[in-house]
Amino acid sequence: MINGIAWKLIGLVSEVLERDERDAVLGDLVEGDESGWRGLRDVFGLVFRRHGALWKNPQPWLAGFVVALPCSYLLMHVSISVTCTYERLVNHRTYACWHTGHEGFALLLCHVMLLIAWSWAGGYIVGSVSRRTLWMSAGLSVMPTMFCWRWWGTMIPSRLCLFLFLVPAIFGVLRGLRNSRLSFRTTLALAATITVLMISAWSNQALWVLNWALVLPAWYLAAAAWRSRGEAGLRSVSPARAGQI
Repeated sequence: MINGIAWKLIGLVSEVLERDERDAVLGDLVEGDESGWRGLRDVFGLVFRRHGALWKNPQPWLAGFVVALPCSYLLMHVSISVTCTYERLVNHRTYACWHTGHEGFALLLCHVMLLIAWSWAGGYIVGSVSRRTLWMSAGLSVMPTMFCWRWWGTMIPSRLCLFLFLVPAIFGVLRGLRNSRLSFRTTLALAATITVLMISAWSNQALWVLNWALVLPAWYLAAAAWRSRGEAGLRSVSPARAGQI
């Protein structure tokens, strides 16, 4: 019974490995006739070494600590603000601990569009930059909401409003995981639209100054698409053609 539990844990832990490597490891354990607990120790050691090596690259740090954690903190506040503004405009309810200012329906729509665009762009970066450490980025993005779930539960309309940004962020992550290349025109339009909407909100005193950091993921995507377009153009020039130029 105990040995059977160990083999179930081995199968679960090995899921984080690449398919070919996972099949090879499980096959070696079966052929070697090792005990379940010894095999579990070996698999844990392999997983630790593989994922430890990933953090030697800058991509996991960028995805987790530069994008996921700070963006989720800011987007959580935007999610609460959007919900409180909706409650004030539609249900005529106000929350003393959360001031929404003088925003009307136009600015509410602006904030909803920004929330979707900000979340999607950040999610795309997290999904495309560091796929194999996505679990860590996901954990970091949920940390601020878990903290506020406990402390702000009675001061906001609903605890569920803390997670509004997660829906578009998940769509962005899934698009990034598929390695779908975005054109420069698309990313430029996204970044420009976000910037215009933010300027509009700022000019109406309806944008927190720290939220300006949320424009960076969109412009990062535009810069990356521009660089990719330039590299593709260089590759399309044949050696013979290059010699004629």
